[in-house]
Amino acid sequence: MNIIIVGGGQTGSYLASLLSSDGQTVSIIENRAALLPKLEKECPDCTITAGSGSDPATLEHAGVFRADVLVAVTGDDEVNLVVSMLAKMEYGVGRVVARVNNPTNSWMFNTGMGVDVGVNQADIMARFAREEMDVTDVYTLMKLGRDDHAIVQIEVRPNSTASGSTLKDLTLPDQTVVIAVERNGEIIVPNGETMLIDHDEVIALTDEAGREKIRKVMA
Repeated sequence: MNIIIVGGGQTGSYLASLLSSDGQTVSIIENRAALLPKLEKECPDCTITAGSGSDPATLEHAGVFRADVLVAVTGDDEVNLVVSMLAKMEYGVGRVVARVNNPTNSWMFNTGMGVDVGVNQADIMARFAREEMDVTDVYTLMKLGRDDHAIVQIEVRPNSTASGSTLKDLTLPDQTVVIAVERNGEIIVPNGETMLIDHDEVIALTDEAGREKIRKVMA
């Protein structure tokens, strides 16, 4: 996979090293001359291009026509948006990821601006904080898409509504599907007749509204 990273600061250089060590082909664009030797040392397998990622000529020199992914991680939200728009709308890069430095700007980082994924660090930390508060109840395994759907895991607690009930008898929230049950280290593919017992680990697809309802049924 060909990946262009615009911004060779701490975030960009670390990301480049991770992706390069994973076997990806990585190009870094950085306009601060003082950082170029450091980038070459930290990511010797990366291609380093001096210049601004908001300059089409620089993007083309870095190989934007071959890029599968472009990641804009400069410290300037305006630059990240301009880079994203160029990458998506001018060059048709398949996936564009952009860093959001100022949380109040997060509303602008959307597909209309060429951004497939806007990474808002403040929002991520808030999500982790909320996850920690109910980690013993509902654990998120994977976020899906751009809405609030996720694959979650929750333990069936003794004396809960779910304990001793079949799935067909449970009132599960809309937009929720039980996709597996882990019992004593074995995976059960459930159907309506599957009865849940104490300490089963239920894996379900649900949305944000369904998380709390599942918790009330299972915990």
